[in-house]
Amino acid sequence: MGDLGGRGARRRPPRHLSDLVKRSVDVVGAALGLALAAVPLAVVAGLVRRDLGRPVLFRQLRPGRDGELFELVKLRTMRDGPGDDAERLTPLGLALRRTSVDELPELWNVLRGDMSLVGPRPLLPEYLALYSPRQARRHEVRPGLTGLAQVSGRNLVGWDERLELDVQYVERRSLGLDLAIIARTLAAVVRRSGVSADDHATMRPFTGSASAHEAAG
Repeated sequence: MGDLGGRGARRRPPRHLSDLVKRSVDVVGAALGLALAAVPLAVVAGLVRRDLGRPVLFRQLRPGRDGELFELVKLRTMRDGPGDDAERLTPLGLALRRTSVDELPELWNVLRGDMSLVGPRPLLPEYLALYSPRQARRHEVRPGLTGLAQVSGRNLVGWDERLELDVQYVERRSLGLDLAIIARTLAAVVRRSGVSADDHATMRPFTGSASAHEAAG
């Protein structure tokens, strides 16, 4: 797999033609997506407010490119209060997650430059200290609405495999790969496949790679 000559490891703003093209595609795609989704989002936001009250949007800090934190926005899918994710996830929230409609507000993050249409999904800040040096390479690019791991099983893929797929995307990234991932994402959403792990509402928490645990033992 190509490693882009090692240039991806340097932390710097996008300067290469491929990065500029990708950013242009992101801006056009996010703007078009927001325009097309405006009315459906307004309807769904009304349903969320009816079922869950305010706020309609869920906001959380996530690490982006180079690990810099940004505020991710998506539609709320859970009730406030005690209980695990499965207990707080509402029927409406489950439907929004199965169709990925809850993630449509992230198009605003793409338009702002926090995210890209395609890239490793933005995870939790507390995971940053748990990555191996190779796994940490996922932060050499902007996080994405969808990515190679998501079209390879979404939340059904184990953590080590998922993070390895993220790094493989960093090493192989190209406009052609992005277009292929977008096409496969649309197909996965239609099939509603791979949204949840077997016994969790979304994905089990990441506690470190298996290889790191073995080394520590």
